[in-house]
Amino acid sequence: MDKLLERFLHYVSLDTQSKSGVRQVPSTEGQWKLLRLLKQQLEEMGLVNITLSEKGTLMATLPANVEGDIPAIGFISHVDTSPDFSGKN
Repeated sequence: MDKLLERFLHYVSLDTQSKSGVRQVPSTEGQWKLLRLLKQQLEEMGLVNITLSEKGTLMATLPANVEGDIPAIGFISHVDTSPDFSGKN
């Protein structure tokens, strides 16, 4: 199976459903599980300056592979699913 597809299918198999009424962020252990997995994979891919905050913000830098001053790009996402829908399977 294609590695990208394999990773995607693993990510969506994790239960990251938000929990209503919880004052902590992320609101579930499933969300932390995905964040820790993503952090590990970023490390394995050679990214640097990897940080995972107590609020679940995961940041990393992919060093440039070309010379010169080039624009940076950022990707933003979240790891939870709505509490209104099941995050299982």
